[in-house]
Amino acid sequence: MRSQTIARSLAVRAQIVLGSAQGQSIRELAQRLRVSQPTVCLWRRRYQMQGVAGLRSRARSGRPRRISSAKELAVVNATLRKPRAATHWSARRLAKRVGLSHVSVHRIWRKYGLQPHRLEHFKFSTDPDFDTKLTDVVGLYLDPPERALVLCVDEKSQIQALNRTAPLLPLRPGIPAQMSHDYKRHGTTSLFAALEVASGKVHGRCYRRHRHQEFLAFLSSLARRYPGREIHLICDNYGTHNHPAVQQWLAAHPRFHIHFTPTSASWLNLVERWFGLITQQAIRRGSFDSIAQLERAITRFLENWNQNAQPFTWTKSARKIRHSIQNAKLISET
Repeated sequence: MRSQTIARSLAVRAQIVLGSAQGQSIRELAQRLRVSQPTVCLWRRRYQMQGVAGLRSRARSGRPRRISSAKELAVVNATLRKPRAATHWSARRLAKRVGLSHVSVHRIWRKYGLQPHRLEHFKFSTDPDFDTKLTDVVGLYLDPPERALVLCVDEKSQIQALNRTAPLLPLRPGIPAQMSHDYKRHGTTSLFAALEVASGKVHGRCYRRHRHQEFLAFLSSLARRYPGREIHLICDNYGTHNHPAVQQWLAAHPRFHIHFTPTSASWLNLVERWFGLITQQAIRRGSFDSIAQLERAITRFLENWNQNAQPFTWTKSARKIRHSIQNAKLISET
């Protein structure tokens, strides 16, 4: 499992064996690894009968294999090293280097789960109270207080009302949807949102400015929407959330408890995932000739979402998150 050059299919089989040893059921393993239950049963049975050797694929009848395991490993090792004059390999450049077709290189990349064209961003938190805040927030997700409501609160600020200079060209067979590159700006709005962790429903309000006054108004709307409930708010460390006026409001409303995510760790706030959905599905491809039209589109998305709301399920414990961060730091230092 720690090898970087093992085929993904073999890694999944190893995960099936390790998960079974930990007592996970066939259904749990199938759901976590995204395979069928018969597949889990097959590799459990093969391991019981033949051990580790039984996890490898058996030779099949048909045309002989043209690319040897050594050649595959050479492609994998070359992919993991940066080319001399570029930041990453393309399939055609690597194919020319190793003497294979680009189709064969693509096939090997799929087999070993390699995606050199993709790049993900990360940032390590420098918060001295990172472990305490991490444990606090994850604990609210995995073991929320009884008879209390957990809300993930944040703002998506400076949403631009962009009006494209030409109408959108619709999707057609073989041709993706197209929109003009240039646009006219018609102002901005800020969306304040609170995601119910238990149900997935979202309470949202749009404001033209993004200050502590607007945050106080949003907190008041939460108090009216959830009367008499004990509420735990998960927020980031933005200055608006720590303003003295906000602290006074919280002191006057003791049923509200605020929990801060660590600095540079807003990914711990589940409402950020919902912001990604509304951006992809209702904002990014839209064309709006006024702020009011943009806010109506946001309201429509909110109403439709709440009619079919599904909660986001948090699965990682604080211990596993710390372990993943430590591994990432070790890799970045090598």
